[in-house]
Amino acid sequence: MARRGNQILNPNAREAMDRFKMESASEVGVNLKQGYNGDLTARQAGSIGGQMVKKMIQAYEDGLK
Repeated sequence: MARRGNQILNPNAREAMDRFKMESASEVGVNLKQGYNGDLTARQAGSIGGQMVKKMIQAYEDGLK
């Protein structure tokens, strides 16, 4: 199967990832809007991604217990 980079091919997975991203942005105090968010600073975007990774690691660790 050919890899398509950073694309999410399943529409349900895309919706779930968008909800997860919005939730994480809210938790770190970044006002994220639907659609284009090119006006975010690198710090803001990084804090959202970092929060998402932190939550994914926590969920994985909780699943090991």
